[in-house]
Amino acid sequence: MANVSIFGTSSDAGKSTITWLVGRILQEAGYTVAPFKAQNVSNNAHVADDGSEIAVAQHFQAKALGVPTSWHNNPVLLKSGRGSSASLIVGGKSVATQEVRTYYRKLDTLKPIVKEAFLWLDAHYDIVIAEGAGSPVELNLMQKDLSNIFIATAFDTKIILVADIEKGGVFASIYGVYHLLPEPLRKNVVGVIVNKFRGDMTLFDEGVRIIEQEFGIPVLGVLPYHPFNLGFEDSQSLLNYTQECSKATRHIAVIAYPTMSNYTDFEPLLANEESCVEFVSSNIDLHGFDTIILPGSKRVIEDLRWLKRTGLFAQLQHHHHKQKIQLIGICGGYQMMFERIIDKLCIETAEPTVEEGLGFIDDEIIFQKEKILKKEGSCYEIHHGTSAKYPKEYKASKLYGTFSHGLFADAWFHTYEQEQIEAFVSHMRAHLDVERILQSVR
Repeated sequence: MANVSIFGTSSDAGKSTITWLVGRILQEAGYTVAPFKAQNVSNNAHVADDGSEIAVAQHFQAKALGVPTSWHNNPVLLKSGRGSSASLIVGGKSVATQEVRTYYRKLDTLKPIVKEAFLWLDAHYDIVIAEGAGSPVELNLMQKDLSNIFIATAFDTKIILVADIEKGGVFASIYGVYHLLPEPLRKNVVGVIVNKFRGDMTLFDEGVRIIEQEFGIPVLGVLPYHPFNLGFEDSQSLLNYTQECSKATRHIAVIAYPTMSNYTDFEPLLANEESCVEFVSSNIDLHGFDTIILPGSKRVIEDLRWLKRTGLFAQLQHHHHKQKIQLIGICGGYQMMFERIIDKLCIETAEPTVEEGLGFIDDEIIFQKEKILKKEGSCYEIHHGTSAKYPKEYKASKLYGTFSHGLFADAWFHTYEQEQIEAFVSHMRAHLDVERILQSVR
């Protein structure tokens, strides 16, 4: 069987979703399929079934495909660090904080573990479906690219292009990417999926003819614009989501500090018509909300200082004193609720630091060098901060804090999630040339 690469003709073309969608089509034909992304850049991570840390996109792809997760699904993950540095997670474990330029200089040292991960999946599944990153033909970066050209060349994958028609310039992006690919890879392109089409689909019949006859690239499908509001990989996707609030009985403010992470924590709230969620990124009046949530944070001390600068810090202390609004802290937000945060090992800061917290909880947070990774059912923990008195959670009147992500994902949401996945696959299957996709991997 041939393995498959999903290349976008631009960033945000919909590769993450198309990866598991095509995977489901292949599964329905009787093949076993595993999702893979050599390198992801995201603050939104999840603990895999083997206790490793991987990007939430690959975790969700595996969930949609119903397969277990491990570090092999995402062997290299980059998270934002202080300044121009990045936190490097290799093989599911945090190994270093490096300047981005240093990372790219040492990129070749990561290729063996990327190959190891891909070959492990290849040995355990019929087909590995590998998501690319951004555009595969950024000419100045092609030699520093693990997810696109390297994987497609090293493993001779069949290539499906994904083009976002919503942005405009779809013909140029398809033609340009195809012709800028190295010649051996052009021969492996089996076709293009045109994504996010709005309006009358027949209006693009001529577009399909142009792509197939004049460009010589098969069109594997034209997919209608159909928002899939699960598995949010980045904050922009989340903040762009418009929720229907007409039936809401509770109003929730989520404090959207600059390095907010683990956005998928709020998918159950967004899906529930009884909840109306607003993401707050400035010092607006919070009196009208029933609940205020301090979410996860990649840079806890930095985001805590942001709360102070904006005035939200003082407002949160006011509401805690009044005891009228429920306050919830998740992971990084939980840590901000303590009396102080101590970072003597410079995990987040350039020099040893003690930062005053909100003072809601009578203990201090101490950053340890080894990152804590835990998974219990649908809940999981990813953090450096520790509390001696309250190592898991803290409960009081109108105040709750926990290190665990997945707090709101109850049985109702898991059912909803599966229903949404099935409905999306059913809707999109009708717009795909399934037989041509299957022929490409045989």
